[in-house]
Amino acid sequence: MAPTAATPSAVDANASDLLEQSVLGSRRLSNVLVASVVTTGGLGFLLTSASSFLGKDLLPIGHPAELALVPQGLVMGLYGLAAMLLSTYLWAVISIDVGVGSNRFDRKAGTATISRRGFRQLIEVAIPLRDIQSVKVDVRDGLSPRRRISLKVQGRRDMPLTRVGEPMPLADLELSGAQLARFLGVPLEGV
Repeated sequence: MAPTAATPSAVDANASDLLEQSVLGSRRLSNVLVASVVTTGGLGFLLTSASSFLGKDLLPIGHPAELALVPQGLVMGLYGLAAMLLSTYLWAVISIDVGVGSNRFDRKAGTATISRRGFRQLIEVAIPLRDIQSVKVDVRDGLSPRRRISLKVQGRRDMPLTRVGEPMPLADLELSGAQLARFLGVPLEGV
């Protein structure tokens, strides 16, 4: 079973003071599919531009050699170049797995440690458990839906705990938020 957005790992009797949740990064099937489509489209545009320049069909479909170099061939080349730059960025983000990390709550040490892999560095934030006021479940549907769990921390902005991107199922979101609030001994908001 693959880990979900923020799933509690198995906790045994000796580790009842420790809760660790893994968070998925950008290495997901949906991102790989998008990067593949952008790469394929970019190559198609570049081959179309090269076909119009060389006067020879480099693609098995259509007749791109019949396009005029100016302006159609040049515009196709610019589209292809832009798509290839975008696909390079997307494949780099996927290979680095930006956003992967963990949420670690340690009652013995009295700290919550939120760590994520950034584009160039590891980002880690330590919060004293006494500063956590509540666990907040934020559900917003509509054109840009958002379903996330965050910590309401004294003197700081809300600290998001769930992954960015695909929204979690509502039942999983509520269950994970309730388990975390129970573990931390703080109220659960937003349900």
